[in-house]
Amino acid sequence: MTSLNQPRPDIRSILFALMMAVFLSALDQTIVAVSMPAISAQFHDFDLLAWVISAYMVALTVAVPIYGKLGDLYGRRRLMLFGLATFTLASLFCALAQSMEQLVLARVLQGIGAGGMVSVSQAIIGDIVPPRERGRYQGYFSGMYAAASVAGPVLGGFMTEYLSWRWVFIINLPLGLAAWWVARKTLVGLPVPQRKPVIDYLGTVLMIIGLTALLLGITEIGQGHSWRDESVLMQLSVALLALVIFVLYERRAREPLLPMHLFANRSAVLCWCTIFFTSFQAISLIVLLPLRFQTVTGAGADSAALHLMPLAIGMPMGAYFGGRRTSLTGRYKPIILAGAALMPLAILGIAFTPPESAVLTSLFMVLTGIASGLQFPTSLVGTQNSVEVKDMGVATSTTNLFRSLGGAVGVATMSALLLAMLAGSGIAEVGGSMAEGSGNLLMDSLNAASGPALGLLRGQLSMTFQHLLIGSAAVSLLGLAAALAMPNNVLRGRHDKDR
Repeated sequence: MTSLNQPRPDIRSILFALMMAVFLSALDQTIVAVSMPAISAQFHDFDLLAWVISAYMVALTVAVPIYGKLGDLYGRRRLMLFGLATFTLASLFCALAQSMEQLVLARVLQGIGAGGMVSVSQAIIGDIVPPRERGRYQGYFSGMYAAASVAGPVLGGFMTEYLSWRWVFIINLPLGLAAWWVARKTLVGLPVPQRKPVIDYLGTVLMIIGLTALLLGITEIGQGHSWRDESVLMQLSVALLALVIFVLYERRAREPLLPMHLFANRSAVLCWCTIFFTSFQAISLIVLLPLRFQTVTGAGADSAALHLMPLAIGMPMGAYFGGRRTSLTGRYKPIILAGAALMPLAILGIAFTPPESAVLTSLFMVLTGIASGLQFPTSLVGTQNSVEVKDMGVATSTTNLFRSLGGAVGVATMSALLLAMLAGSGIAEVGGSMAEGSGNLLMDSLNAASGPALGLLRGQLSMTFQHLLIGSAAVSLLGLAAALAMPNNVLRGRHDKDR
């Protein structure tokens, strides 16, 4: 139960703080990538370089469901303030890091803070906006993700080139403090749970162990390690054991961290499947398309970052249209189904269009962005509509968990597949270079070639990426299958009470 005499806050007064929080967490997934060469050059440490990004993603993914449950128990305002404060303080630690180990540890702490910012902000919208109106506001958050995907590489490249790589973290300090201050002032009217909190300590530990081991194993596979490697097998085995025990324990826990009855909710589960495969496509394409553009056309990193702009423009377009149509019709399945059907067609369009054909490639990338935008916020709204108010936070955080898992699995799967294709196509030295963990070595191999050899190499790479994108389109059919199986439920209206 929540306190009924709390004044309902004005959505416009809190939207700014929530959008800032989402933008900051999304920005740090993209802004750091451009600074990696400068970071490795300063610390002379290549072994931990990939974990500067992976540590943040793993910590964010693991933290999301925990914040969701704690928000249901303690109220979302204090969790949002804690997440913002942790993220901002960790950004300071990142900027002051004197070794790669310190930077990776600070990135873990930063990811823990970001997990709260993502999960709690979307649950707050679920608290104060009826399901039928949520698509419009969740679309704004999708716009923030899209803006961060463009602003991150551009800002990161500018600051690394003209200031220092430390500025990609320093920029979070004024932004984080401003977001914390605004959130503190505006989130005072949120519902406060009145029930006595019971913390599921064992479930929390089991989930942290299971998800962390799973993501570490997946990440290592994406970095070129075989799934048969002893360390990868150990991590995946630990993940399987911990998650099986977690599920068995949660079915009997008094106040479970992740209530198992949610997985008996067909509509919610299919929404989670949809968002998993949508994130699988979107995040892996954000990683792979700039690499395809650079290797096949010989363009620089700055041009590759701008090459993503059509994809980023399409996402808020799809989210805005999907949110509006969902609000007007009261049904979310047709919007999700439209996006799921458009996704494989758009990816196939990219696959069969040469990267040099800028206009046609941009058109298919915009369509891919629209397909993602139609599904991301609408799937979240569908999930929130399917559960009771007392489970709002954990259902929202589970949606974000599947979104993060989809991205992590997508990048790892597509990267591992790319390495296998490169090795199988006779570009052994390039595949070996990438397997060592540095995308720059792939560019070095291309820069070292010249004349007919360079043309042949780029032609092979073009075919390799085409086959990879065809595989990506095939995977997206699983998301379409989930959308087809989804019940065509009606959203509760603005005058309906959540039950």
